[in-house]
Amino acid sequence: MSKTGQAKKERVAKKRPQTSLSGKLSLPRALSRLGFCSRKQALSLIKSGQVKVNGRVVKDPSLRVNPEKDHLEVAGQSPAPGDRVYFMLNKPRGLVTTTSDEKGRPTVFSCFKEPDLPRIFPVGRLDLASEGLLLFTNDNLWADLLTRPEAAVPRTYHVQIRPVPGEKELNIMRQGMQVTPELFLRVEEVRFLRSGRKTCWLEIVLTEGKNRHVRRLLEALGYEVLRLIRIAFGPLQLGQLPKGAYRKLTPEEVTALKDLARKNLFQRKKNAN
Repeated sequence: MSKTGQAKKERVAKKRPQTSLSGKLSLPRALSRLGFCSRKQALSLIKSGQVKVNGRVVKDPSLRVNPEKDHLEVAGQSPAPGDRVYFMLNKPRGLVTTTSDEKGRPTVFSCFKEPDLPRIFPVGRLDLASEGLLLFTNDNLWADLLTRPEAAVPRTYHVQIRPVPGEKELNIMRQGMQVTPELFLRVEEVRFLRSGRKTCWLEIVLTEGKNRHVRRLLEALGYEVLRLIRIAFGPLQLGQLPKGAYRKLTPEEVTALKDLARKNLFQRKKNAN
């Protein structure tokens, strides 16, 4: 990346506001930040007259509120955040990372069978054909922190491709390439795991994930992606969790991810000064 491009990227990063529930937010965003529903669902609830702010029905989604000071009600219930929950799913391929799909395809939420589970959402996403570690929570602040590009939380993938690349191609992946006039993609790390005559497995580490980042970079270099499995998110490992199964994160795992993101943000800010 050029110095001009890097400087521009850092200026944008500095301008990004700190993630917080305090301050004025649009009503749909406030309900989403509280973990009550998605912004799209909030819009529907507001327009149907099911949302009250300080005892008054509000149908204007542009109204700005302070979730910590204004009293919000949805269908007579308080959307105030309850207990925070954190899950890790071993996503099977063929599931869409969304709450509902207009094409009727099965979603990742079909893996969650608990009837009393609070509303949760994925932290980032894996595309339809990708597999592996996918985090879920109802803690918007935690999710926002982990997915901020400046936090540079590493994601590790095992990727099977065809044909087998040479060291020259691996160096291109590390240095990055202009995939489209608007899109520059690179990987933080890449190494061989094992290799055959026609296919191989690579371990790839990203510290920021654009849409279909790994697939688009490999396809631009002329490789067919046969399988793509996320095996780690920061220090959190997928381990032996069965495909389609999920488990709660321990308090130590939740804290470790948060601490890593905060440490990286602090270091980036320190380096920029």
